[in-house]
Amino acid sequence: MQATRVHDWNVVITLRDGGIASAKRLLRRFGRAERSGFFNVLVMHVEDARAMLEALGTHPAGEGEVLSRVMPATHTFDFASVEEFEQRGRHLAEELAPALAGKSFHVRMHRRGFKGHLSSHQEERLLDAALLDALGRAGNPGRITFEDPDVIVSGEIVGPRAGFAIWTREERARYPLLRLD
Repeated sequence: MQATRVHDWNVVITLRDGGIASAKRLLRRFGRAERSGFFNVLVMHVEDARAMLEALGTHPAGEGEVLSRVMPATHTFDFASVEEFEQRGRHLAEELAPALAGKSFHVRMHRRGFKGHLSSHQEERLLDAALLDALGRAGNPGRITFEDPDVIVSGEIVGPRAGFAIWTREERARYPLLRLD
């Protein structure tokens, strides 16, 4: 069966094995979840991703167990090559830098697609460096840490689309379905 693509997704959902039908039923009140073309990965577009996370966090035990991870993105872009991804990533760093001023952080990415062309770890390091550079030029240095950072910049790549969001320590505790690290 050919997967339907949602070209303007802003949420990536990973599932436990065998949970596609159950997940689609669970998520339908937020919008239409579609297969991404990657195993156990759905994508969808929602108007209020934080409200979705709140609601999913209040489901009775067992009802949401089909969901492994739910990752909203506040900044998304399409790309056709590694070079374009990196260029757009550096531009994104300029946009995100004010929210990271004076904070500890790191970038965490999950990639599906572009296998052999994009390396999650390499792109994490590139975005970390771009963010540090933007912060330094603005006179608001930040620092990279993996030990309880103030914020985590989360990135999702699904085929030729990327999405990013910033999550504070408090939000990571509040929304366990983020599962950032």
